[in-house]
Parts: sequence; C-alpha cells; structure tokens
Amino acid sequence: MVTVTINEKGKGAKALIELLSTFSYVKIHKKNRYNAETEKAIEEARAGIGIIKTKSHADLMKKLRS
Repeated sequence: MVTVTINEKGKGAKALIELLSTFSYVKIHKKNRYNAETEKAIEEARAGIGIIKTKSHADLMKKLRS
C-alpha cells in the first residue's frame, strides 16, 4: 500500500485524481475540510436551501421579523 497526498486545488491535480479514479486498484479517500455539520451547511447554501430573496433592505427586515 502506498499513500500519496495531492493538493487538489490545481487543474492538473484534479485531472490526475480523475485519471487515478479510473483504475480499479486505486482507492481515493477524500478528507472533509470541516466537520460534518459545517459541510452540510455549505451544501445547503449551494443548493439554495434557507436563502431569503428580497427586493430591498426594508423587505428583508420585514421578512426576518415575521
């Protein structure tokens, strides 16, 4: 068994990870950046869950107070 650490921020690193994932004998283990609760909140924000859309600041304050 060999462990390789790759900083996946670069375009080349992402391509390498994609290539390695095509091999049946390679297992890729990704670490979460944050704890599970924070990761879930990030995914919900990306999906638009819990987002309040308003036309003005006054409208936002009205929605928040009700």
